[in-house]
Amino acid sequence: MPVPQQQAERSVSAYRPGYEVVAEQILELIVELRLQPGDRMPTENDLASRLGTSRTVVREAVKILSALGRVRAQKGRGLYVADDEGMLGSSRWGGFFLPTDLDHVYMLFEFRRVQEVTASQLAATRATPTELRAIEAAVEACREGHLTQQWDLFDRGDDAFHLSIATASHNTFLVEAVREARRLQRQSSTIGLHGTVGGHAEEAVAEHAAIYRAIRDGDAEAAARAATTHLDNTLDDYRREIQRRVFG
Repeated sequence: MPVPQQQAERSVSAYRPGYEVVAEQILELIVELRLQPGDRMPTENDLASRLGTSRTVVREAVKILSALGRVRAQKGRGLYVADDEGMLGSSRWGGFFLPTDLDHVYMLFEFRRVQEVTASQLAATRATPTELRAIEAAVEACREGHLTQQWDLFDRGDDAFHLSIATASHNTFLVEAVREARRLQRQSSTIGLHGTVGGHAEEAVAEHAAIYRAIRDGDAEAAARAATTHLDNTLDDYRREIQRRVFG
């Protein structure tokens, strides 16, 4: 059962560095002020005053948001809401994704489940030999990253795996949807959970391999089942980490 949102947010905050908490607060302020992509934001001094923190902490929070593509800093001109035209991040979707809003995280996984199960089914019937090799190479990159504890390699392989499957679906909309959903998931991991999610990396390697084999064998139903298992287990990984932070 999902934990109450306010209780979870208070508890998660206790486990996070101040600049991560402030990064989240800045996103909430953007929504509160109804700022749109391209709009100028309050200065670092104003943000520090509004949020009751130091300019140094605000500056570190802005660095995170800049790296995630949510805020744009222009030298000598100030801070701006990034021109985010991504299909999930733009104002046409009714607002900004909040990386630590548990409801947003769960809904994002529901969305990923729909798109990636479908992409796996289509890839099983449409993948070319070149696309199959790309999926296999991504599986091996994740495996090597896990075995050698090179987590950057694991993460790159993970991104390549899911995007390669979407590419093999031969559906441009699915490719963009998968890309955007994964971008938002990275924000959730970076800001909300400080990159600690990933406890089932060993299982994820095996799950990737099962999805690949089903696609390679042209078995759309097996691919769908394997993708469903993988995404459900990944969500469980997030849920366990959230529960651990809330209840110790």
